[in-house]
Amino acid sequence: MAHLRSFRFGVQLTHPLGDRSWADTARHLESLGYDALHLPDHFGDQLAPMPAMMAAAAATTSLKVGALVLDNDYKHPVVTAKELATIDVLSGGRVEVGLGAGWMTSDYEQSGIPLDPPGVRVSRMEEGIAVLKGLFSDDPVDFSGDHYQLSGLEGTPTPVQRPHPPFLIGGGGKRVLSIAAQEADIVGINPSMKAGVIGPEAAADATAEATDRKVGWVREVAGDRWERIELNMLVMAAIPTDDRPGTAAMMGDLFGVDADAALEVPHLWIGSDDEICADLERRRDRWGVSYYVLQGDACEAMAPVVQRLTGT
Repeated sequence: MAHLRSFRFGVQLTHPLGDRSWADTARHLESLGYDALHLPDHFGDQLAPMPAMMAAAAATTSLKVGALVLDNDYKHPVVTAKELATIDVLSGGRVEVGLGAGWMTSDYEQSGIPLDPPGVRVSRMEEGIAVLKGLFSDDPVDFSGDHYQLSGLEGTPTPVQRPHPPFLIGGGGKRVLSIAAQEADIVGINPSMKAGVIGPEAAADATAEATDRKVGWVREVAGDRWERIELNMLVMAAIPTDDRPGTAAMMGDLFGVDADAALEVPHLWIGSDDEICADLERRRDRWGVSYYVLQGDACEAMAPVVQRLTGT
């Protein structure tokens, strides 16, 4: 039986919405009932996560800010810890620490950052988590790993959220989800991105059956932590429509499944407000997922769903 938490919702953006400024965008999302604003962390056409997070927090009063997710390879965790702790202090405790091992091949190729094998990147991320948590604590950190070495370093400033801001770690493979089950406050259930690009392989790993398997891994490894974990998903597409069967058939073609199976893909929202709300409640019953992050182009259309379900 899945543990049930109240729904909350976020938005992932790379740029301001429409003609709005970034500050106006953040305030608008807050007014629509969204709980969090996240940015991806890539080298293409997008705002840089850290300064954009701080600007959004400064423009709002309750909106949480984070990244889906910071690539551990792009910045030393000592620097990441100081920047995130600073934003947590200046925002009054509104940071979510999204961290990943890196996956987008083009980022590495274009930047010249070495793309190590997946196992090496995941091990480095695991050490990065330990470094971050150590620096968010009250004690000086001594750490000796294969990738990072710290000697008596005290993490300052001290984050407002104790013992640390919540960690959001997600993945589609068993190893990363097992690490998340042990270390994260929020576990993201994602399609596998081992191909290094968004394509058919990722779509095929987003089915209801794949989600059953992934949630099972998290629950098994989490053990006694299971009840304290919040489950998260990034929504690939949210489509308001009066033609639910026809739209499901179209999306099913993209995912390699029939229309009925497409309606079960938890990363897709298809239908009227009533139908989408009913879908989300059924999915929470099945998997325990209560924290969804929408793409920016869907935030206006899905606001009625967000307002109806938030906190329930």
